Amino acid sequence: MAITRKELTAILSEKTSFSVGESSEFLEMVFEILTKTLEKWEKIKISGFGNFAVREKRARRGRNPQTGGEVVISGRKVVTFKPSNVLRKALKQER
Repeated sequence: MAITRKELTAILSEKTSFSVGESSEFLEMVFEILTKTLEKWEKIKISGFGNFAVREKRARRGRNPQTGGEVVISGRKVVTFKPSNVLRKALKQER
């Protein structure tokens, strides 16, 4: 199950003294900062959580599964995430 912005806002509001509206505004500001940073191809390092970075994928040949014919998959930019060791350990403990 995925967590939504609405759920994040509610959790933030519960854990702080912010109202739901203030929590929503705060969350939107954080997402805007993250987006603008990644648009400039800068890395984002969040201690204890992980690293976000933009990477460019080259164009490559692929296959259309319906026809079996070759197609060219265009190059594109993708966001990558590498979890920190702290997060990895926390995830291993939950298993």
